[in-house]
Amino acid sequence: MMQKLLVIDDEASILKAFERAFTSETTTVLTAKNAAEGEQVFATQRPDVVVIDLSLPDASGLECFKRLREIDSLVPVIFITGHGTVESAIEATKLGAYDYLFKPLELDEIRQLLDKAFNLSRMVRVQPVLADEEDTVADAIVGRCRAMKEVYKAIGRVASQNLTVLLLGESGTGKEVVAQAIYHHSERSGKPFQAINCAAIPDALLESEIFGHEKGAFTDAHRQRIGKLEQADGGTLFLDEIGDMSPMTQAKLLRVLQDQTFERVGGNTPITVDVRIIAATNHDLQKLVSEGLFRSDLYFRLSVVTIHLPPLRERENDLKVLAEYFLRKYSNEFGKDIRTLAPETLAMLEQYPWPGNVRELESVMKQSLLTARGNVLLPEFVPPLSDTRESASGRTDDELLSPAFIAERLQSGTDNLYAEAIASTERQLFRQVLQHTHGNQLKAASILGISRVTLRSKLKSLKIDPTVFAS
Repeated sequence: MMQKLLVIDDEASILKAFERAFTSETTTVLTAKNAAEGEQVFATQRPDVVVIDLSLPDASGLECFKRLREIDSLVPVIFITGHGTVESAIEATKLGAYDYLFKPLELDEIRQLLDKAFNLSRMVRVQPVLADEEDTVADAIVGRCRAMKEVYKAIGRVASQNLTVLLLGESGTGKEVVAQAIYHHSERSGKPFQAINCAAIPDALLESEIFGHEKGAFTDAHRQRIGKLEQADGGTLFLDEIGDMSPMTQAKLLRVLQDQTFERVGGNTPITVDVRIIAATNHDLQKLVSEGLFRSDLYFRLSVVTIHLPPLRERENDLKVLAEYFLRKYSNEFGKDIRTLAPETLAMLEQYPWPGNVRELESVMKQSLLTARGNVLLPEFVPPLSDTRESASGRTDDELLSPAFIAERLQSGTDNLYAEAIASTERQLFRQVLQHTHGNQLKAASILGISRVTLRSKLKSLKIDPTVFAS
């Protein structure tokens, strides 16, 4: 699906730079050189994300932002600011802007922020639906098994209630889509929605990301920052992988759930918010509580309503339904017309345990379409299935990251190169750090800047046994 980025800036060089860097087969870059033109393009083109310079020739960026919010308040807006307009950027964030960037702009920083903003825009603007047999909607909840029917009923019961919801399930089972569905069917659907992946942010930064910080709160806190909790005031905050949250951050979140108040990091002024929390995790929180890694009082506050998402291997006959849904969804994109599986293909897929669940099945169907011919998906078109992320040929991690490996994967047309490279890099990194700490996971987590829970989860997913490094 084509996504649209609108950039409003009076510097032609900035507009050209965004066009060159981000125009692609999946992204259209729209530009405007002043506020009036930007508002017109916004109203007619309805972009998914907007980037605005705070200093425009015909109006301030903040004034432009307020007018855009009147047209559509759910579009993530990122500000470009110089040192003289920092306070305005902070004010814009308080009013609901997604984030702000400082000049001179760094391409990698912009790319990371835009990726997050586009994902948030999709979550906020695309309402998940229950897919019928011929549907190929962008975000759908697909499945007919009894366990998924219970999930649908739970969404219906809880969506309109102003209750905290805890989503439990393995990675790839669709917790994010269920969180979207709850948000879209709630009375807060017209209000802000913010999402944070707690496992993807180092402990030292997660507290600031959620609660914000005051100037001087820590070494690099050169200015005040508004956290996602404050930005979600009146709306919903989705905390994914909450089992990876540090004890200190858990304590502050507990207070929010108790009385809807918090302080920014380094601050002592209570801030009151009206936010609904939806949390998700692939961890066994009760086990983490028994091990002293997760607060029992926070667990009880979060689990007012609990929805369990079943793993794919337990979803009875949903494998065929899901596989054919993904074939229909991506056939046009790959220039194919394949809508069904051969019986032998289905039998082969049913023998695989699908550790990555629905997300892994989606990836396999996309890879299958690259080489498939005809109108039926045959077994020979399906890539080799494996319980691990290791190469089927048994290559080592160092070989996986070699130029030859990358060239081979590019030539084969894979859409999973990034995940393979990241997994290989993580294996090398964790093994070397564990070797350095002689298997001490607490020290390893400290060196890596992640929680011990996150480290344990990573080691499990990468099938690394830390005891072999002990001495």
